[in-house]
This record gives sequence, structure tokens and C-alpha cells, in this order.
Amino acid sequence: MILLGLNAYHGDSAAALVIDGKLVAAAEEERFRRKKHWAGFPSESIAYCLREAGLSLADVDVVAINQDSKANYWKKIGYTLMKQPELKFVLDKLRNRRDREGLYVQLQKHFEDSRFAGKVYPVEHHIAHLSSTFHVSPFDEAVVVSVDGFGDFASGAWGVGKGSKINVDGKVYFPHSLGNFYQALTQYLGFPHYGDEYKVMGLAPYGKPVYLEEMRKVVKLMPDGGYRLNLEYFKHHKENVVYEWDDGVPVFGQIYSDRLVELLGPVRANEEELTQRHFDIAHSIQAMYEEAFFHLLNTLYDRHGLDDLCLSGGCAMNSVANGKVYRKSPFKRVYIQSAAGDAGGAIGAAFMVWYEGKEVSSFKFQVSSSTTRKEREVVGASLLQKGGDSIVGDGLSRFVMNHAYWGPSYSNEEIAVVLEKSKEEISAEGCTTEVIADEDELCRKTAEAISEGKVIGWFQGRMEWGPRALGNRSIVCDPRRADMKDILNLKIKRRESFRPFAPSILRGSVSDWFEEDDDVPFMMKVFQIREERRSEISAVTHVDGSGRLQTVSKETNPRYYNLIDKFREITGVPIVLNTSFNENEPVVCKPEEALACFLRTKMDVLVMGDWFVLRT
Repeated sequence: MILLGLNAYHGDSAAALVIDGKLVAAAEEERFRRKKHWAGFPSESIAYCLREAGLSLADVDVVAINQDSKANYWKKIGYTLMKQPELKFVLDKLRNRRDREGLYVQLQKHFEDSRFAGKVYPVEHHIAHLSSTFHVSPFDEAVVVSVDGFGDFASGAWGVGKGSKINVDGKVYFPHSLGNFYQALTQYLGFPHYGDEYKVMGLAPYGKPVYLEEMRKVVKLMPDGGYRLNLEYFKHHKENVVYEWDDGVPVFGQIYSDRLVELLGPVRANEEELTQRHFDIAHSIQAMYEEAFFHLLNTLYDRHGLDDLCLSGGCAMNSVANGKVYRKSPFKRVYIQSAAGDAGGAIGAAFMVWYEGKEVSSFKFQVSSSTTRKEREVVGASLLQKGGDSIVGDGLSRFVMNHAYWGPSYSNEEIAVVLEKSKEEISAEGCTTEVIADEDELCRKTAEAISEGKVIGWFQGRMEWGPRALGNRSIVCDPRRADMKDILNLKIKRRESFRPFAPSILRGSVSDWFEEDDDVPFMMKVFQIREERRSEISAVTHVDGSGRLQTVSKETNPRYYNLIDKFREITGVPIVLNTSFNENEPVVCKPEEALACFLRTKMDVLVMGDWFVLRT
């Protein structure tokens, strides 16, 4: 069976291709459109996924989309009847079918040369989230949690995944939302753009929980583990707050009410200087989020008694809270997929339909209506970048996402064409180019440049799935240099000075440098760096002694592992500073974009495939 999963008509639009229960390709639309968090119909992502597998739209059996207008229908009706004074507003919220019903039209519009003859299946938003983490996890049985803003009239769902089944035993419905709480307070602190919540998370370590009691007036914890908002401080439930996209860029209206300003004081303007008061509010926001988050997790552990946990939804991108799960709850293992937010719903929708559409007891795969078994075996041998295998149920295996490299890749020959086209500009910048075909030599030369304080653009292999650069579309630097953070923020990234950078570390060295020892391949957890080590890697040590690490394994990214290992041989430090390869834009996708960013930002070295470009 060939399934195309979509997150469409929403921020972080994306597509994913699943063939006979294995992921083949996945990408976010923003990487192709070059506009952050692009919303709408992900035609470019769809085209890439099909191209990667050598398929056309006519080969697809099922298109699964991560939203279902019929989901939670009676909750919607009940809310509508209770809110008659705002009936028009509520009805506007419920009129969300048109885009989904137009999916066939959109597919035909964008793929005129290949007619889609399969079926479209809507999957409830949070069910897709839960599937996106559990169905690609290494666990046979786990507590599953999805928490975000809103989707299909709910803001959270949780329960238990076992084998291939997911059973939901709790939800939080509109208008209550932990994601909306964080978003509203992010707006209050002067960060108005979609996805700015990570900036508040970055600010929080500079403050103290001075406003935690005020936050507890805003969010109430419930006996069942859930949460409710004090709606006096919000207006999304009674006004038609703007949510739209301007040429693909999501735009949100103000969510918080004037009562929040009365509670916390003046709103910070967008460009206003940050003060200690703002740091303290940010810290208090994060503390309140964690209070609600761990109230839920501990309640679920007491209820189910399972040691394994799968997290999803936009709030699962809160790496600070994720990194405290082992300290603040009894869970022993945590899996979080690399695109935990709405983009990940594309994978979740596809896998949910896959597992619902086959015989669970015998794990008999459905045969694609458009491809022979022999043809699918060829695809499996040549195109499926292997994930791990996990034993489930009665000893049979299923796909496990143990790496995030599901996007486009480019050959050395394709890179050479790009460099040739720009050779005059490259020469004018005083750059030299050479091919270093021996990987050890390439990695050693790059590691030496890093140890000399140079800024490296590192463009390799398949692009990462999700918002994090994980060693294929990265800028890498020396983590030992105290001034490297300022160099990157001022000269390369051109962003706020308080935002930290991440350490990529060899998997076997984690316990020597961090207080926790765990697999963190997707940079989804923040751990405390050992106190005696912090001064050695000051460029990746946050003000509270923490670091948002990425563990790197030879099995899943051998070239990036080799680079870090060569840096270890030179310096004794098995870590490099890793940040996304971009400059206030989506992470680069193509060689042309990597070269343009390199030349524009005055990086020192660009390594694309085997090509080594040095600014002299």
C-alpha cells in the first residue's frame, strides 16, 4: 500500500510517503517555498516525496490528512448551544470542511499529468499526532500524549498505545489549551510570530519564577491530569481571532485579553529592550507549563503504570520540559519524533491509516492496487532509507524512526554544477574550491578548521525532517570558544543574543559531559551539562548550565559522526556546536541556497558533499 500523508491548510504544511508500513520520504513545504512555517496545500512537498520514490500521484492508494471536521462533533454542537450570544463566531469556527473537501481538486490542480484515483482519509488531528510518535517508536506499549494549541476542536489527547493500536482515554477540548496559554504569553512578551514560543523558552533561564502565582491564576490543574484556562485572561473563545496566511505565512491575532495586562503589567513592544521583569515572566511561563505538563504525566503514570512514554504535538517541542521527564516523573524511556509539531501529523495520518487498514493479528500487509509486489521490493531495496526495527506484539517487526534524514539529497555532480554557475561570485569573495573524495581527509580538514575558530557551513546527504538541523544542513563551530555565540548571532544568524546553540555529541560520550545519559537523536531534550565540564564548552552552555544536545551515532549519520570524532582527536572534545544552516529563513534545502547563505553571511568554509570551499 502506498500512502501519502499530509499536514495541509495549516502552519508547517508537510507531506510524507509511506510504502507498506515504511517511511520513504518526508519534508516540510517551507523548505521549498522559502517562507517559514508555510501554510496551505503542500504541493512541493508532495512532488518531492513522489519523485524520491519514482512514483506518480496515480500510484498512490490513499491520501491521509491530519484533520477531520467530523471529529468531536457533539462537543462542537454542545459548545455552540452553550455560547448562543457568540453563535456567529462559533459557526465560523465550525465551517472548516471546505478545504478538506477540495483536496481532490487541489491534487488535480497541482498534478495535472497524473490523476489521483485513490481514496482520501481524514484522521483526527490529535490521533495523527499520537500515531506520529507511537507508531514509529521502538515501544510495544507506552503512554501516548499529544498537547498543542488546537486541532479538530481539541488541544490535547492521551492514552495508551499497544502493538499497533492507540486507545485514547482523555482529551482537553476548546477553548482550554496549554499551547494557547504559551502562545498568548509569548505574544504578551513581544514575540508575535507563529512559532515564536522557543524564544520564551530561551529567555526563561535568565529569570526566576517571580510571577508563578499569577500564572496559577491563568492555568488550573484538574484532578484527571488535565488543565483548564481561566478564560478571563483570553479572548480566543469569544472573538474571531485572526488566523490566516499571507502568501503562505501563518498570521495570528492577539489571543490574550486586557485582564492579562492588568494581572502582569504592561505588554512588551516587539522591539522593546528586554529587562529582568521580562526574564522573570518568561521563567514563570515555563514553570507553569512544566507544572501542568508533569501533573499530566504523573497522573498518567499512576493510572497506567507503564515505563515508556511517547510525546507529540507542538508542546512536545518544549525541549526544556522534555529533558526533565526522568527527574520529575517515573517514566524510564521517552520517544519524541523529530517533527513533533503539526508537520509530524503528515506521518501520523499515513501510519494511522496503514495500521487501521491491515490485519493486526497477523500483520498481513495490503497489496497496493497500483504496484506489483516485485516492483515494491525494488523500491524497498533501493529507496527506503532504513530505520530501525522494533519487536512488537507476537514477535513481528515494524518500522522505527531512528533518524530524521528523509528529505532531498544532492550528488557531487549536482553540487559541481551549482559551483560552476557561481564561480565568478565565488572568486570575487576570495574563495577557493576543491574536491576531497577521501572522507577521512575531508572530515579531518573540516575539523581542523573548526578547531581554528572558523565557521563552517555543512551540507550533506538527505535534508532533516522537522525543524532541527541535525548534521546534514548545519552550521558547525568550536564549542570551546566563549565568543563563538556572539560571532554567530551577530555575523551569521543575525538574531537575538539570548538564544542558545546546541551541542552535537558522540553518543558514547554523553555520560562524561551530561548529568543524564540517553539517546537524543532529534535534539528534543535539554540536559544539565556536568558542572566541571561547562567551562570547556562555554559556547553551547546555557546560562543555567544546560544544553539542548543532539546525540550522534555512526549507524545513522556516519559522516557527521566522523567529523565530530576527528574534532575529538584534535581537541579532546567529542562535541561540536551545531545550529541550523540559514539566516532568518527556513533551513537551506538545495545547494544553491547553501552557497548563497555562505556568501551572504561571510562564513569561513562551506562543505557540500565532497566539495570544500574556503574563504581565504
